[in-house]
Amino acid sequence: MKRVGNKSGATRPGFALLLKFFEAEARFPESVREVPSVAVEYVAQQVQVPAGAWAEYDWQSKAIQRHRGEIRAAYGFRANTEED
Repeated sequence: MKRVGNKSGATRPGFALLLKFFEAEARFPESVREVPSVAVEYVAQQVQVPAGAWAEYDWQSKAIQRHRGEIRAAYGFRANTEED
């Protein structure tokens, strides 16, 4: 909750769902549809935002890029490079 607390609107459940998906799968979902609706509902309830906000999360924004960076750093990962 500490990491989610400074997020608002659709970014709050978006960040939380990316975080939990990454924790379980060690990768990010490729689309909104990859995250089970029951997980969306549960996490939305936990972060106190309507589950429908997940559909408004912008997958092309700078926010999602920042979120992925924060999540990778939290788990000690980094983005792949050409050398990898």
